Amino acid sequence: MAKILNDINNILLPLVCFGCNAQLSRGESILCTVCRHELPLTDYNYADENPVDLIFYGRIPIKKAASFVFFTKNGVVKNLLHHLKYKNQEQIGVFFGDWCGSFLENEEMLQNVDVVIPVPLHPKKIKKRGYNQVALFAKNIAASIKADYRDDVLTKIINTKTQTKKDRQLRWENTKEVFQLNTSSKMDFNHVLLVDDVITTGATIEACAKKLHQIGNIDISVLSIAVVP
Repeated sequence: MAKILNDINNILLPLVCFGCNAQLSRGESILCTVCRHELPLTDYNYADENPVDLIFYGRIPIKKAASFVFFTKNGVVKNLLHHLKYKNQEQIGVFFGDWCGSFLENEEMLQNVDVVIPVPLHPKKIKKRGYNQVALFAKNIAASIKADYRDDVLTKIINTKTQTKKDRQLRWENTKEVFQLNTSSKMDFNHVLLVDDVITTGATIEACAKKLHQIGNIDISVLSIAVVP
């Protein structure tokens, strides 16, 4: 009966692919099979040096960094992240978290990660959007690598505007004093996996990592859903 009701619901309100808007077939979720195969995976891991590592060299101590997919001005990834951030499609974070987590669960370098921390949103933006677009992705990654999910360590104290069209210097200026540590939270961890949605210049991650390094002797690794190549 449940299967019949689900089929009727799909006829009346057909699910569509967030990549190409084609109607999804039975067994497909979020993306159609074609778009899923076209998703530009980076194949970056936590064993070999990759271009995401190079973004932070000479700027901030980062143990290791990686991103799951490439972000381009047009394409499936842009459509997915747009729906995740602005169209109330929070389940896309679960989709990315499950898939990326399946690759990371056996990453040896991540086995000693204590906590997974998402880049925070300002409370006003949380209230407007209803959620942090990184949260469910980060939660699923934490579950995959058997670490704790913590969203009480960092807070965003300035509500910045979107940085999509800003150059590197402006991004850095806009993020250097935007975040702070929540001193009332326990800081009993040694290795943090800091998670964001998209890495472009690395300014946001750098600003967060600088605050986390104030804790003392900790390692910080980085993961993002996407990276601008």
